[in-house]
Amino acid sequence: MTRSIFDAEHDEFRQRVRTFLNDEVVPEYAEWQAEGRPSSRFWKGVGAIGVLGIGVPEEYGGLARSDFRHSVVVTEEIQRLGLAIGGLRVHTDICVPYLLHHASEEQQRRWLPSMCAGSTVVALALSEPGAGSDLKAISTRAERDGDHYVVNGAKTFISNGASAELVILAVKTDPSAGRDGISLLLVDTSTPGFARGRRLDKLGLKAQDLAELSFTDMRVPVDCLLGEENHGFRYLTSNLAHERLSIAVNSQAAAAAALEWTVDDLRQARPGQDAKFTLAACATEVAAGQALLDQAIAQHVAGTLGVAEAALVKLFSTELQGRVLDRCLALADPATAYAGESRIGNAYLDGRVSRIYAGSSEIMKVIVAQHLGL
Repeated sequence: MTRSIFDAEHDEFRQRVRTFLNDEVVPEYAEWQAEGRPSSRFWKGVGAIGVLGIGVPEEYGGLARSDFRHSVVVTEEIQRLGLAIGGLRVHTDICVPYLLHHASEEQQRRWLPSMCAGSTVVALALSEPGAGSDLKAISTRAERDGDHYVVNGAKTFISNGASAELVILAVKTDPSAGRDGISLLLVDTSTPGFARGRRLDKLGLKAQDLAELSFTDMRVPVDCLLGEENHGFRYLTSNLAHERLSIAVNSQAAAAAALEWTVDDLRQARPGQDAKFTLAACATEVAAGQALLDQAIAQHVAGTLGVAEAALVKLFSTELQGRVLDRCLALADPATAYAGESRIGNAYLDGRVSRIYAGSSEIMKVIVAQHLGL
């Protein structure tokens, strides 16, 4: 079906991204999977074509006249090739907005140009060994000592954790206040007391950087506080619609790609009626999901997408991804589909976590139900 959210400028950008991915990423992707993270060369290269500057003002090195639709283009092209580079979306769609909306002008001048260039990779450090989705349960402490915070604690499952030069770190500055005692610090990873732990293995997403971090008497200058003290929870929740829409885009693109690969593979094999009906049903669902998602993207660019609407779209798109990939994997040739280099097999594994992070499908249902007044 014809889509109306893109214009000629997006088409030109798409071609630039597609060329970069084919020429620079595909040849070394297997090395990333073995290493557990993209190369530093990737970050510089993707910065050079403007991807890391999406939505950032030009004065800080941003991509001119760009908005969330440019991120959609990048995600769609990545999924079209069956790649898993989620750390890129963490950098652009999750972390950059915190700097744009809550950082001081001085902090923006310090960090945004190098983030856009790819010389500074950024991570968001929330999850802890004893605190996952429940942010108010985090135990990493930041105690004021003159013009510094002294930070002690640990984080786990941190995307870009092994590569980051900058970490947006959630800490407790008032432990007695629950979620109202959380603050965010901009931490240079060269700071004494900052340490990286294990690189974490995982089901799928083999090329995505995921690591443990720890902090031992780490002294962070007070001027590295992001926004106001004890306002961190509000900042974190303010970006949830954007984060969830980003995940929905990735899931929708993954479902569309899996359908395309499977149709291509079976077209010459003269599939039976059951397979044809399965793929017809998948095509119908993918088309419906794309229409829903494109409407949400348009609303987000216009600034009118609500939290409940974003939750609804994430719920639909991530569950769609699971259904389509499951059906397509079942139709694939078992001799190749379950091999380590299988495109559809890896997409199946990569996609499972989509229904969990940034709020599980169950949490999305709670939000939608509440919006219905239930």
